[in-house]
Amino acid sequence: MGKFKPPTERKYGRGVQYCRRCGSTDSVIQKYGIYLCRQCFREVSSDLGFKKYW
Repeated sequence: MGKFKPPTERKYGRGVQYCRRCGSTDSVIQKYGIYLCRQCFREVSSDLGFKKYW
């Protein structure tokens, strides 16, 4: 078995923000204080009042 190094605790940067819904730390939308990852945002965006314009 190889060595295991746990992830370091972040104080600032992209690793600090996490999704309120699933806890993911990558691709978090911070605008308007949403703090959802892009996958969760697509699922609940209509409930939040966002509309898709084509």
